[in-house]
Amino acid sequence: MSLSGRDAYRDELTRIAAEDASVVCLEADLGGKGHPFEAAHPDRFFNLGIAEGAMVDMATGLAVAGYKPFVSTFAPFAALRAAESLKLTLGYLAAGVTVVAPYAGVSGAWFGTTHHCLEDLAILRSIPGVTIAAPYGEAEMRAVVREAARTGRPHYIRTGRNAAYTSLDRDGDVPPPVNWESRDDSDEVCLVSVGEEGTRLALEARQASPGTSHAHLVYLDHEHLTSAAAELARHHRRFVVVEEHRGQGGVAEALALLMPECEVTSVAAGQNWPTQGGDHQEVMAALGLDLPAVLSAVSRARGGHRPTHDAA
Repeated sequence: MSLSGRDAYRDELTRIAAEDASVVCLEADLGGKGHPFEAAHPDRFFNLGIAEGAMVDMATGLAVAGYKPFVSTFAPFAALRAAESLKLTLGYLAAGVTVVAPYAGVSGAWFGTTHHCLEDLAILRSIPGVTIAAPYGEAEMRAVVREAARTGRPHYIRTGRNAAYTSLDRDGDVPPPVNWESRDDSDEVCLVSVGEEGTRLALEARQASPGTSHAHLVYLDHEHLTSAAAELARHHRRFVVVEEHRGQGGVAEALALLMPECEVTSVAAGQNWPTQGGDHQEVMAALGLDLPAVLSAVSRARGGHRPTHDAA
């Protein structure tokens, strides 16, 4: 059985650290009992408690000293509570810190609005020099973590809570700018999926609407999206981007700017705030992010209508 994204991160980092003594792991009271890195490398594991900004600042010092720090906390606390520290560390100083942020989107579900994060891509994409990734499945997460450790560049890696998926590309290589799950050049409409739940919905939509092309994106920063946009525009003219994020500042908006000759529709979280509890998919549906919304967007795109943000 595949591991969830956050468990795959912990396991892969523990393996990397066995070969690379410069790798250190910092957690903001998120590790729980039995963290594999702490068990294998206790002298390089630090639990900073609920002090996210201080954790990032500490990681900056470790990076300057020649270490490769990986820090992890809930996405809303990484991207929002520690935003200033991220801007200075990953952006201004270009320190080789990797931030791994589980509980992205509304994967926290029952925890409520304080633990939801539908704004992190907008924030991190506005900081130059940060490599941003949202892997789907265990193999992609492992590949992204290995690449972050290899390059030592500032990274922000987004993942969910406990959902476990099988990656589309399981060879373990660095994910390409565009991972084509299916491509039919005879159809102008192409689904573009972002992250775990966006990809799950796109795959379900492909099953319900056979023949629809599907391009999966792992890396979401400006540099990678520029390359992805060039490839996407060579094959299709209309796109339906599915992402567990607000429409504002999301990947659809970025692709629309990068492909002005194309039509880009976004199926994303809407303007509302979840006011009732539920599991992950129930909260997503309450925000207008579910399979019917994706199929409706594909249908409208095929009809040739000018797109609007579906959940705006």
